Amino acid sequence: MEKNQLSLPKHVAIIMDGNRRWAKAKGLFEFEGHKKGEERIEPIVDKALELGIPYLTFWAFSTENWKRSKTEVSFLLKLYRENLDKKIDRFHKKNVKIHILGNISLFPKDIQKKTQEWMAKTKDNTRMTVNLALSYGGRDEIVRAINHAMQQYDNVTMEQFQKFLDTAGQPDPDLLIRTGGEMRLSGFLLWQLEYTELYFTKTYWPDFTPERFVEAITDYSTRKRRFGT
Repeated sequence: MEKNQLSLPKHVAIIMDGNRRWAKAKGLFEFEGHKKGEERIEPIVDKALELGIPYLTFWAFSTENWKRSKTEVSFLLKLYRENLDKKIDRFHKKNVKIHILGNISLFPKDIQKKTQEWMAKTKDNTRMTVNLALSYGGRDEIVRAINHAMQQYDNVTMEQFQKFLDTAGQPDPDLLIRTGGEMRLSGFLLWQLEYTELYFTKTYWPDFTPERFVEAITDYSTRKRRFGT
């Protein structure tokens, strides 16, 4: 389907699942799946830029991921330090703004510093906003927002509460894509996904190409959204 025939979402959120299973299926060291999966982010960003989608969110590391083996966590942190830093420079040249979701205080100091630098460097970019959910959990986000809101308001309204979410000022996702065959939210963007359309695919994230992304957008464009009416 051509771009001008698609009913495009303004915000697409993606749970990038299946990296380790992809590697295992190919007889590779399981962490190679993370490396290959990281390489999939930029092609999806480029396709979204081409289509004119202004917001993308990638769940890269959950609060539960800290419970994985020290070896795997160390590998992921090394991947962020080396690969994402280079990728941010390319995004900056494409006029892409980087925003971080999650409790980054749980990261080592150098990664906390890097994420602040990424956001500061790209803060004035206007073509697209890419959210990277790092050390993110939906319940954790809500608790953090509640604690901040209670410091300013006695009786918090929904509108006031939303100002303290990690996605404050952004539209809620219109479409959630989860790769890897699992059909659950796993705590991702629990507040924001109230009326989001869900798209699940068995394709592992390292095999999720821009063409697969367009398939998800095409499926979304056929749906009639009612928002409870």
